[in-house]
Amino acid sequence: MSTSGPLPPHVAEVLSEAGWTESWRADTSRWRDAFVDDGVDAHPAALEFLEKFGGLSVNISGPGITCARTPFAFDPALCDGEGDRFADWSTELGVHLFPIGELDNGHFFLGIDEHGVIYLVADWIARFGTWPEALDALVRGIQPETVVE
Repeated sequence: MSTSGPLPPHVAEVLSEAGWTESWRADTSRWRDAFVDDGVDAHPAALEFLEKFGGLSVNISGPGITCARTPFAFDPALCDGEGDRFADWSTELGVHLFPIGELDNGHFFLGIDEHGVIYLVADWIARFGTWPEALDALVRGIQPETVVE
């Protein structure tokens, strides 16, 4: 994935406080086929992101730049039962969304497309940008761009 690179120091600091390290490597095997029955297959961008950040939970709160900073977790199992939602949005947007976790204690889901772009997924959908941009937005409280309301 061409979106990888060093994280900005403020992002690395927040993730480190949650237990993340540069050498973090999650076993993605348990997530690869979790949503196959819903027609949602794991793609290389999702597996690479989850290997780097899967299993990480960040408990932040407070005011942000354009929205509140809220907790987020990278664990596709938190999206269990929502595979059809990801399949439907994939079809509507013409991308291949794979579940990667949740935002705001389960009020919203997070997904990643085959280009490494992270989305807020609900009954509407918004785009954070590529995963380095998305991590920055999640850490600093920057509202994603609404794609479909």
